Amino acid sequence: MLNANRSGQTRGSRVHIQVNDAALYVHQWGAGDPLLLLHGFTGSGESWSEVAELLASDHRVIAPDLLGHGQSDAPTAPERYRIGRCADDLIALLDVLKLAQVDLLGYSMGGRVGLYLALTYPTRVRRLVLESASPGLNDSSARAARVAGDAALAEQIERDGVEAFIDYWENIPLFESQRALPGSVRERARAGRLRNRAAGLANCLRGLSTGAQSSLWNRLTELDIPTLLIAGALDVKFTDINRRMADALPQAQLAIFAENGHSVHLESPGLYAQTVRDFLSAGG
Repeated sequence: MLNANRSGQTRGSRVHIQVNDAALYVHQWGAGDPLLLLHGFTGSGESWSEVAELLASDHRVIAPDLLGHGQSDAPTAPERYRIGRCADDLIALLDVLKLAQVDLLGYSMGGRVGLYLALTYPTRVRRLVLESASPGLNDSSARAARVAGDAALAEQIERDGVEAFIDYWENIPLFESQRALPGSVRERARAGRLRNRAAGLANCLRGLSTGAQSSLWNRLTELDIPTLLIAGALDVKFTDINRRMADALPQAQLAIFAENGHSVHLESPGLYAQTVRDFLSAGG
């Protein structure tokens, strides 16, 4: 299905694509070099729409709803959401689309998945952009604590429902800077989050928890491809993480957005898209 904006220009297509034993709902915009976009927790491919339309002038932008999100399948087994299975699904998606190699941009949870995918399938990723992402947790006790915390959140979603959870989620300190956004932007983001299902979000938290994956910190030196790291200066935790990642990665560039928090693509979409486009067009 094609969707047109008010000027009549094509905005993109949306279709379910079977990968392994699940169907992913995939949004696409534009034409040119392929660029795979991976959203964060509670998001969807549609979360990228404003940035995607800016990038679509010279890229074929591909943005799936990750498993358990949006209109993609939401399996009942948490193990199905593990990061390795998620990466395998995305490789299967690229195979269906007949794409031997892509540029990849991942935000937060999607950034963790993107980093894992690039390390596991190094020939499939040409250039990598990670926004507010991390390589996981080195300390085993910290991983255990995170697994327990995410399990509690999963139970909260199942007990109280999606709307009550989104009320909570939108007010955690990580997203405080979004309170300064125009009401229309916040309402659009909230509407997208509310389209998720309780079971999908809960099982994604259990299976794709930062604590459930092995740390990738010691593998960063293996990632010898051009990599752009993006963080918002108001998000002190992830700014620090990304500075450490930049020191470890062989070909890293670091872009810190001064007035932004965790969701740079939502808070400064124009400058964000231009920064990504400049990086991708630089070659390497």
